[in-house]
Amino acid sequence: MTTLVHGSDTLTRDALTVLQPGFVGTTAPDWLLRRIGEGLSSVGLFGRNIVTPEQLTALTARLRAERDDVLVAIDEEGGDVTRLEVKQGSSFPGNYALGSVDDVELTRAVARELGRRLAQCGVDLNWAPSADVNSNAENPVIGVRSFGPDPDLVARHTVAYVDGLQGVGVAACTKHFPGHGDTNVDSHDALPRIDVDLATLHARELVPFRAAVAAGTKAVMSAHILLSALDPHRPATLSPQILTGLLRQELGFEGLIVTDGMEMQAVSATYGIERGSVLAIAAGADAICVGGGLCDEDTVLRLRDALVDAVRTGELPEERLADAAARVRTLAAWTQAHRARGAGSVPGAAVQEGTAPGADIGLVAARRALKVTRGEKPYTPVTGTPYVASFTPVANFAVGDETPWGIAAELERLLPGTETGSYDETSADSAPADAGERRVVAVVRDLHRHPWMIRALDALLAARPDTVVVEMGLNEAEPRGALHIATHGAARVCGRAAAEAVVGTGA
Repeated sequence: MTTLVHGSDTLTRDALTVLQPGFVGTTAPDWLLRRIGEGLSSVGLFGRNIVTPEQLTALTARLRAERDDVLVAIDEEGGDVTRLEVKQGSSFPGNYALGSVDDVELTRAVARELGRRLAQCGVDLNWAPSADVNSNAENPVIGVRSFGPDPDLVARHTVAYVDGLQGVGVAACTKHFPGHGDTNVDSHDALPRIDVDLATLHARELVPFRAAVAAGTKAVMSAHILLSALDPHRPATLSPQILTGLLRQELGFEGLIVTDGMEMQAVSATYGIERGSVLAIAAGADAICVGGGLCDEDTVLRLRDALVDAVRTGELPEERLADAAARVRTLAAWTQAHRARGAGSVPGAAVQEGTAPGADIGLVAARRALKVTRGEKPYTPVTGTPYVASFTPVANFAVGDETPWGIAAELERLLPGTETGSYDETSADSAPADAGERRVVAVVRDLHRHPWMIRALDALLAARPDTVVVEMGLNEAEPRGALHIATHGAARVCGRAAAEAVVGTGA
């Protein structure tokens, strides 16, 4: 048994301090406010918590009325992964689009504007950017969330993104350490494994994270992946060799280490969330992210009690828990100081395009990210009422299926009367007939990963060679169609930029 240095009240507060839970609803439930009063220092927001900028601002204000230094975190990558605009689609292109332009000042400006909007609404910790090097084009969960497959490109844009966010007082949380790019399994579903040697890891995966640490990222998020060269037994989130040995000691990171969601199957299926959380803190993590799926008071109490019990039984050193809690409080103090100085402009301002100088930077970036390839014959812009055939793969958990994507809405704005159909593997063959005599715009996402989509597009192009093809995922397949438009992401602004190219105003 370990002799406790501090009283049980201090121990319980520390256990609550290291949790970053979510909740259900657009107002703060009583149980959450009560736990904040008892020591809970962080709250995670998801799409289910956000309706309007005004509502979000009122929500964060209510949380801070209970405790002024509470950290309000969000998973707002922009691009395909948006919580701020979950029902509309993001005003900002994602990392892949920014990496394809490869203008670090543009990336910094996009991150700064995104951070400004978050800060206006009272959000001060962003679980972004993704610093994963997407070296595996078959990756089902990273893809367009990465700046690209080149480590140096990813590193310089990660640094620019961190600078942009933190310059307006929003702490960046660089993820998913030590790199989720070379995987073909989604860690929401199972445990991915990367079997490369240490030299490859240092030359590829770790390059962006070294750069982010050097640039002063306030937080780093761990990945639920097994890297056999570093730890053949435990995923990175639970590995002392990776979190303490590599990230703390070798890379010299002194900020907050946050876990990826503990309810993800890569951890929970083997260890359970309680034991997984204890092992994560013992390994060197400072904050437990939970709430994407489990988002109730019982989850918070289970994790709190598991940490307290682990200290009392000697499984978790009390000093380690106290150190983790201290790092949470240090980051909270940093964000509180920025809020006090008025970083992020006026709270409550609208979070829509055109609300401030530079607010259209997302659309500017999306237009620059387009890659337009013309077919062999001269391209005739679409001027009538086209038919948009959207070939829709199953969305991964990080992206979700709530957020609209494609170009139909934007084409409808430019060409009223535009019709659309959504197709999966079972219905894709009917697209040519459904289009009738209308000009077809085929929208695909990661075409190279879906054989059914390739077959459907081949058949459509054979029947209708004047079809325009819009790729809104990784641009790995050969360009085809009368016009091929690669948007490098499926954000709303990417759809708008593509629609402009279809009608001939942006190509």
